[in-house]
Formats: sequence, C-alpha cells, structure tokens
Amino acid sequence: MLIESPNLFKRRPWAVTLLALALLQGCAGRPEEPPAPDPAQVRAQLLRLLPAHVKDREGWAKDIQVAFEAQRLAPSKSNLCAVLAVTEQESTFNADPQVPNLGRIARGEIDRRAARVHVPRLLVDAALKTPSGNGQSYQQRLLAVRSEKQLSALYDEVIARLPLGRTLLDGLNPVHTGGPMQVSIDFAEHHAQDYPYAYAGTLRQEVFSRRGGLYFGIAHLLGYPTHYQRQLYRFADFNAGWYASRNAAFQAALSQVSGANLALDGDLIAPGAIMPGSTELAARKLGAKLGLRNPQIRRELEQGNSLAFEDSELYHGVFALADARAGQAVPRALLPGIVLKSPKITRKLTTAWFAERVDGRYERCMNR
Repeated sequence: MLIESPNLFKRRPWAVTLLALALLQGCAGRPEEPPAPDPAQVRAQLLRLLPAHVKDREGWAKDIQVAFEAQRLAPSKSNLCAVLAVTEQESTFNADPQVPNLGRIARGEIDRRAARVHVPRLLVDAALKTPSGNGQSYQQRLLAVRSEKQLSALYDEVIARLPLGRTLLDGLNPVHTGGPMQVSIDFAEHHAQDYPYAYAGTLRQEVFSRRGGLYFGIAHLLGYPTHYQRQLYRFADFNAGWYASRNAAFQAALSQVSGANLALDGDLIAPGAIMPGSTELAARKLGAKLGLRNPQIRRELEQGNSLAFEDSELYHGVFALADARAGQAVPRALLPGIVLKSPKITRKLTTAWFAERVDGRYERCMNR
C-alpha cells in the first residue's frame, strides 16, 4: 500500500482496517504444513494396535512406521489398521510364511509355464535332476521347500549354476508374490525408486524380507488416491488391482443403462488389447447419447487405472444416466466379482471373500 502522507490514517480511518486485512491475508496466504508425525508416537500406536500374538512387536512397528514416513502416508489409526489387517490375513505376521505342499505345487507350475513357452519337459527334468552344491538334486531340494522365499532363492540358484539354466528356465520362476503382505514382485520392481533401504542382492530377494515386504505392500494398499468411503474397497483393490472397486461400480452402471451383461471385474480395457472388449462395446452403444466418439471412449477407458477417470465425460455421463434410471445415486464402488486363481488355492475363493475377511480384521483392530 502506498502511504500518501503521515496524516493518511487520521484523514481516512478505514485505511487502518484495509492495512490490517492486507497483513492478515499475507500471513494466511501460505498455510503451514502440519508437523511431521513423531516416529516414536506412531510406533507406540502400532504397539497398541498389533494383535497380542505378534512376536518382535518393536521390529514390526519400526518397519511399518519407516514405510509410512518414507512414502509420506498419513499414519492415521484407520491406515495403520488397514495395513495390520492385510498383513494378518496374508501371513499372520510371519515374514516368510510357509505353504503346505509348496514343492509339488511349484513343480507343477514350472511344468505348465515351460509348456506355454515350448520348453520340453525332458529338458526341465534333466536340469532339475542335476546334483546341487549340497549333494542333493535340485528336484529333491525343490520338493523340500516350505516357503516362497526358499523356493525363489532355489530357483535363482538353479538358473545361475546350471549350464543353459537361464536359457531354459529364465522367466519360469513360479513365485510372483512374497513377503508378509504377499505383494507382487512385479509391482515392487516398478515402485522401487524411493525405497529407503540399502540392500545386497536383488529386489526380488528384498521383497521377501519383512521391511521390504511391508514397504511395497503398504505402497500397494495406500499409495494411490481414491474417493472410497470405506477401507473395504482398498482391500478389494489390493487383491484385484488399483481402482478395481470403482471400475466395477462403473461397469455395473454401464450394464444397467446399456443393457449389456458385463462381468464386474474392474478391467475396463484388457492389458495390451487392440480390439474392443465387452465394456468398451457397451460404452460405444451410448456414444451418440453421450456425444462421444469411439476414439474418445477408448482414451477415457484407458484412464481406468488412475483417479483421472472420474473426471472423464464417459464416467460422468454413464453415472448420470444410471442415477436418473434408478431415481437415486447408484454406488460408486462395488466389490469386484472375481474368482481367485492360484496354484496355492485349493477351494473356490473370490475377491469379495478376501476383502470382507480383511475388513473383519480391520474392524477388530479399530476396536482394540
């Protein structure tokens, strides 16, 4: 403010008020960031929330707190309980959980993967019958493994030590998740740029450590923005992929207004798909009504793995039609209808079953 003369404020009393407001606005223009959470308080909170049976409670609390701090995630009670619930469901707080009959399951999976890439079974048999460093054949050691960490390490040894091991077996490792939260190793390899620990060996091996498995599991569970009203839908996404619950709700709305019978699996565009799938074809039926051409529909469906999809014309248009048809707002999140498939699963399980089981553990944690 330009002061014309020393008597300005006497001649114009309102100038005092304007000057005060300007100073206050200047102070308020840069809101202070909330102070960083105290690591000791976060660990103390975790010690109260961890189930009573957990051993080395201090170690679990430290690894979780460091992961939250490194990823700048809010260590709210809800977020902490979400992590504890998934960990309890996936491993009962065992950094290297054992799997019954894992050796036989792994051998069958190796054979299936080899067949898909046309590696003859005779060559795989010959490779696994080779004596290893301790005198046993690799096949004998394979059948004796009890955990995925042991299995992955053995497989890496087979590839490294056998002649043509990498040529014959590279890419056939049957272990693709690991650690106390059973996080995808592929996910970890794509989100390792800010990993806070120095480590020897490979990132795959780091995923099987408690600190690594928790860090990448927490990133997968909480490291993306959503508008979900309940953690239940994050639990489903943890199993089915980011935004699967939101996308399943979109598919349900699209099915209602287009008349198409869609699988509510959360996959709007199949990875690498060139031809339109069922969800895209259903959206195209509404193209004229929504004023959208096919290329735009494809571009917006390709945003299905990000929050930006919720700002698209397709998303708003489909839900506007569905809300009008129902006479009320239809759900913006649904549990995906996916049957879980894995060599380790011996009975019919679904993503909804997983999410609801974790949600029960979450509620017990919130009440502790």
